Parts: sequence; C-alpha cells; structure tokens
Amino acid sequence: MERYFKEHAPKLGFGLMRLPEKDGKIDIEQTKKMVDLFLAAGQTYFDTAYVYGADGASEKAAKEALVDRYPRESYTLATKLNVHANGCKSAEDAKRQLEISLERTGAKYFDFYLLHAIGEGNIGDYDAYGIWDFVKEAKAKGLVKHWGFSFHGSTQLLEKLLTDHPDAEFVQLQINYADWENPDVASHTIYDIARRHGKPIVVMEPVKGGTLANPPRRVQEILKAENPDASFASWAVRYVASMDGILSVLSGMSNIAQMEDNLSYMKDFQPLSTQEKETISRAQAALADVKSIPCTACHYCTEGCPMKIRIPDIFSARNTELIWEQKDRAQRRYDEITEKSNKASACIGCGQCEAACPQHIGIIDALRECAKQYEAS
Repeated sequence: MERYFKEHAPKLGFGLMRLPEKDGKIDIEQTKKMVDLFLAAGQTYFDTAYVYGADGASEKAAKEALVDRYPRESYTLATKLNVHANGCKSAEDAKRQLEISLERTGAKYFDFYLLHAIGEGNIGDYDAYGIWDFVKEAKAKGLVKHWGFSFHGSTQLLEKLLTDHPDAEFVQLQINYADWENPDVASHTIYDIARRHGKPIVVMEPVKGGTLANPPRRVQEILKAENPDASFASWAVRYVASMDGILSVLSGMSNIAQMEDNLSYMKDFQPLSTQEKETISRAQAALADVKSIPCTACHYCTEGCPMKIRIPDIFSARNTELIWEQKDRAQRRYDEITEKSNKASACIGCGQCEAACPQHIGIIDALRECAKQYEAS
C-alpha cells in the first residue's frame, strides 16, 4: 500500500468538503478550474464523502468537475460510508451508500473507500451492521481498490481497531502542529499508533479547519521571521507532509487562490529543513504559552452536574478566544452550545465538578468568567 502511494499519489489531496459556492450552491465552474489546476500540477488524490453537502452535493460535484471530464485512470478518488448519515437506520441503508456514491460520482469504482468518522459513539453500529466485512466484499468485487477508515475517537479505540482489523490498508487521522500534543486530539499518539501498526496515513485537518491559516499573533511573528514569503497554511501542510508514512495531506480548498497557494509549495514538495522544524517547535511553544483552560474533555465534571451544564464544550468555546483570538467564533460556538442546554451562569457553585476534575481546574470561577464574556448583561 505504501509503495502504491509513493508511486502514484503525490502528497497533496483535494478535499471536496468546502468547495466554493455561488448563490448557495457549489460553484461548479470555479471547481472545474481548481480541478484543472490540481491535475496539471501532477496531483491526483480527490476526497469526498456520502454525507458531504445536501443530497450528496460534493459527490455530484466530483462527477461534474472531475469524473465526466478526465480519464478514470488519471486520478484517484476517495469517498466514505457513514452509519449515522441522515436516513441510515439499518445495515441495508448503510451498505446501499456505496451504490448511491457510485451513481452520484459515475466513477465505476473508488480507489479508496473509508468507514467514516469512527469513534466511540458509532463503532457499535459499524460492528453490528457488518460494515467491516462489507467493504472487503466490495474490494473483492472490484468496486473498491483500497479500504480504510477515518478516525475521531480515543487512542485506546484506535489501538483496538488496528489490532482487531489488521487488514485495514490505511487510516485517516487529524494531525497538525497545534494538536500534536493536544490531549483532546492526541495527534502525536495516534500517529505513533498507526505507524507502529504499519499503517499509511491520510491526514485530515492539517490546517485545523483553517485556523492555522490565521494563527495567533505571536505564532505569526515567529513564522514570518523565518520566512516572510511563506503563507501560514504552507507551514501547517508541510509540517505533516514531512512526516514518515504520510500518504496524502488533505486540504479542503474553497477558492482558486487557496489552490494556487497550496500548489506553489506542494507541486515540487520539499520536506521541512532542520531549521524549519525548530521554527515550528517555537510556534508550538508559543501556542502552549497562550492562557487557556486546561480541560481535556474527560467529562468527569458533567456526570454529576445538577444543572446539566456542558462544561467541557463551554470551555472549548472559551479556548477558541483565549488561544486563537477568535472572539466572534467563540461567541457563536457558545451560543450554539447553550441554545438547548443551560448557560454557564446556571452554575450553583456546588463544587462536585471541581472534586471530580483530574486537572484540578477552578471550574466554578472559569464558568463565571465564561458567563461574563458571552452572556448579555
């Protein structure tokens, strides 16, 4: 599998989840131009999913912008099966997704097929629906060339999955320099687990949903001092692309400018130099120095909360501002969290959460600060 990627798939992958829009729909003409630029630069890996966009808009866009316009052997296409997709209520519903994806894309087969977004909340259905055997049967029929899974769970679950399913050919993981030691994502640990099991890795969220394209001011200063001409996104993408065993680094590009920037440094990819790696280390240290709430989202605090406050989620919203200086985004996230659950101001100060917190966070005071910042007076 690794040999296949080294011979056929350059490092950059075109993620089709955040395609450009016009009048509320995917801008197919701009997408076609982006596809043309991508392929002309020698890149071949396209990534979509059954659940991307309303009524399969992303897969349909792949057909119109890519499949209908280029020979099938000139690119590689990945899509995904999601057991919690809208309308999926049975094994039959889940398995039919492959047939629907083939119809939407017109691709005849998928080079890479993934069990989508596996975590503790859905692994039971993947097992109960027999999806592991289903994708292997699809491969035997020639509908799938290679199969694997994308992952959003704990390190313990990843270890178990790769032990229980050694024939999985690759794994898609969230890896970026901001999350390398982040306990919520554990990029470093999950990378090590995958490599110990000999699995090639497709990287998702290398720019952390676009956040690292506009990092905190101190990080910007560090990166610009090293190379004033390099985009912030380029540092993030090259960081993961320089690692051993990385098969493709997905970038969910939304316009031609982003495509041109990515291709400018990935067309003739050069791994980070020793000096550049040291620069990233300084950037990581600067991120670590940013004042934040050291919540690991273990949820021990929520189990006995009499007010049912979503404490870790609220702290995550607060950290969006503290770490990333994104006040408006933090406010939107806080409003979403508390729309159907209690706000931080509902805390009665009983203290059970602080007794349960393994990080010894002053949760009561932190909730009061969140209420002060995000609730109208």
